[in-house]
Amino acid sequence: MSSNSIPLTKVEPAPDRVALFLVICCTLALAIAQGMSYPLFSIVMERNGVSNTLIGMNGGAHALGLAVATLTISRLTLLIRGDYLFAVALFGCACSLAIFATSDALWVWFWARFCLGYCVNIVQILSGAWLNTACTGDMRGRVAGLFGMGVSIGLAVGSLAIPLFGKHSDLAFGSLALYVTSISLLPLVLMNRISCRPGQSARGAKFDLFKKAPLIAVMVFVYAFTNVTAISTMPVYFVRLDYDETFAAFSITILTLSMAISQPIVGWLLDHTSYKLVAISAGLIAGLAFLVIPWLAAPPMILMAFGLVGAGCLALYTCALTMLGDQFSGGALVSGSAAIALSYAVGSAGGSSITGAVMDIFGPFAAPVAAGIVLICFTVALGREFIAFFARIFAVACQTMTRRILGFLF
Repeated sequence: MSSNSIPLTKVEPAPDRVALFLVICCTLALAIAQGMSYPLFSIVMERNGVSNTLIGMNGGAHALGLAVATLTISRLTLLIRGDYLFAVALFGCACSLAIFATSDALWVWFWARFCLGYCVNIVQILSGAWLNTACTGDMRGRVAGLFGMGVSIGLAVGSLAIPLFGKHSDLAFGSLALYVTSISLLPLVLMNRISCRPGQSARGAKFDLFKKAPLIAVMVFVYAFTNVTAISTMPVYFVRLDYDETFAAFSITILTLSMAISQPIVGWLLDHTSYKLVAISAGLIAGLAFLVIPWLAAPPMILMAFGLVGAGCLALYTCALTMLGDQFSGGALVSGSAAIALSYAVGSAGGSSITGAVMDIFGPFAAPVAAGIVLICFTVALGREFIAFFARIFAVACQTMTRRILGFLF
């Protein structure tokens, strides 16, 4: 047999395990800082008598930073190499956290929250692109699940550390600043052992995802709205219902631990089943859990429902990240990650601002109800599309079967 008759198969490049290790470790470390600082922002402002509307607006300043980072990422990747930019953004997060430790002025907190959102989003955009560049297609769902698990563990560890600092919020923010500064050196240490890096994003390409894969953008928006509500607004909800600050912080731990436990399973399901089926199931579970929380009185039951919220919400992001890697490559991954970040910014702004405002207008119970309604609406809309998809398959199958039967009989 000649060599021309031998079938050729496409061999995917081996995953860059060092890059995967770096991305997961750095995002885990940043998640620890976020898990501690996000609830702490709300708790400290609540303690100082700041209204829920202003607390929500402070979260909106963070979301504004996310949006501005999305609009400037293309120019930044052209000016600074991806791994360098990753390290600089981590250091910027540390500097922002240091501001919270040195000032109590509310207007300063708004500016610092904006800067923190900007730097955090740069890290998140590059993380999503780098992660999908470093792994192969047949393991993308499981890698995304492992990534989600690492972030969740970081958020849980961070929230557990809140009671250790007690009333000393300045010490907490200062410790976080030093911690994130040390982590920002890791990309520089491992630089020579990495074979792949985030690509350069073309100007204007960040909006391609909204045209080519709008479902990913909507999925991230819903995740951001409900996740920020859970992490930022729900601690205030618990405090308003006369639970102490320790319970509010512990609820975030339960939320994030459920995220960590569930995401490897979600990743496996994404590699072996339908993305939409996973998204529908996750949205339905999280939505119903949000809606049932106001009707529960026993703290263990509340925490169980809150755990389901965490598992379902993060599953939507894991699904979106896997879909991004399957549909985009190269520099388009950075652009797609930027579009995801923009969707996240809009969703998180809505999650913090809208739920904070409805709590002031209708009472604390309005926050989980609003988040639950958003999730149920998304699930119904996606479910209708999913049902229509199977209906088309069923119709084609029936038509084909009918033709074969008629052909056999006549």
